[in-house]
Amino acid sequence: MIKASDFGNDFSWGVATAAAQIEGASDMYGKGPSIWDTFSKRSGKIKKGHHLAMACDFYHRYNEDIALVKLLGFSVFRFSISWPRILPDGDGLVNEEGIRFYHNVIDECLEQGLVPYITLYHWDLPEALEQEGGWTAFGINTAFNAFVLLCAKTYGDKVKNWMVLNEPFGFTSLGYMLGVHAPGKTGLTNFFSAVHHTAIAQADGGRILRAEVPAANIGTTYSCAEIVPYTQSDSDILAASRVDCLMNRLFVEPALGMGYPGEDWEVMEKFAISHSTWRHTERLTFDFDFIGIQNYFPLTIKYNAFIPTLQAWEVKAKSRKKPYTAMGWEVNADSFYNIIKQFASYPKIRSLMITEGGAAYHDKFIDGKVDDTERIEYFELYLAALLRAKQDGMNITGYMAWTLMDNFEWAEGYNARFGLVYNDFKTQKRTIKSSGYWWQEFLKKQA
Repeated sequence: MIKASDFGNDFSWGVATAAAQIEGASDMYGKGPSIWDTFSKRSGKIKKGHHLAMACDFYHRYNEDIALVKLLGFSVFRFSISWPRILPDGDGLVNEEGIRFYHNVIDECLEQGLVPYITLYHWDLPEALEQEGGWTAFGINTAFNAFVLLCAKTYGDKVKNWMVLNEPFGFTSLGYMLGVHAPGKTGLTNFFSAVHHTAIAQADGGRILRAEVPAANIGTTYSCAEIVPYTQSDSDILAASRVDCLMNRLFVEPALGMGYPGEDWEVMEKFAISHSTWRHTERLTFDFDFIGIQNYFPLTIKYNAFIPTLQAWEVKAKSRKKPYTAMGWEVNADSFYNIIKQFASYPKIRSLMITEGGAAYHDKFIDGKVDDTERIEYFELYLAALLRAKQDGMNITGYMAWTLMDNFEWAEGYNARFGLVYNDFKTQKRTIKSSGYWWQEFLKKQA
């Protein structure tokens, strides 16, 4: 049976959260509106019309929630700073109440003996900046750098572990190309503008942290997936290659000084060439201490001529008779191993950390308990694959479960439950699930 001590004494175990998904108090204590506050008010954008006004009310309950992290046996608490909570207009005027709140969260972590990991941008762009074009506008980089500098100067004496961005491909593709996430923009022009400014932001943010925070451990996180062609036909293989280019390579390769990936695909080739000057390449490059991997599923890809530009289509797990979660995402621990190996193969990546991992299931609260055995089986499979990767020489330094408690899962609202702790959103009562107790037991075996 696998145990925490198999990973070594210096391996970090944690839970990950995000401000917009748990804090609530979305228009209180001086906080400005975020793009998600605005987006959730648009009809039909969030399942069942859910919004994030209260979420998990972490703003008022952070003491008990951080105590839960400790109770479950974790040593790391990952959370994000809400940009509009400390800079309501995106730049300029600082909201001192917001500044104080994150001091309180950090101090509570330190008091509980937990290591705080801060994510600077976890998708909640100030609405005021979106009105100026958001991530599609060149001015976003000046505003973002001011935000990073404020955070580094304010919290850098207490916090040494930082992540610049959360899943840049996620928020640029879903928010600026497909329009299913905030701010709901669509089209390739918006997407590619957002991609470039975001890629600049990850490197600029890293440089500011390096300059301002002594002994900082600086990373950024990527959503990634092993991309598998449905058949070995040339058209399926090339379709899979295009998806891999976007999902797995688009942001990490510029950070590594390789520029944007452009071969084998005319659309990306044009984009790469237009940003291939020395000036661009240098600004896009930053030597991160670690890269965060967030893998939830593999994708099986088939060529489809009717899909514009990408000409690729996902063949769902259900139709291939593979196990899947409540989100329809394939459960495949071997694929998790493969994507770790893919990222570990970049010589310039110093170390990897799994900064999110988990699964949503149809959890049922029965007789005061939530018996989520499927989630336990998921973690057992995936941690075994992670250990295999570590034993095979891949430099992996930690694992963070997504997530502490059921929360606002973006366009899914409160329907998708990923937590180790069950949250009753009407009463805000927390109940540790069987998977939470499983982690508690697993982490006890560190000695």
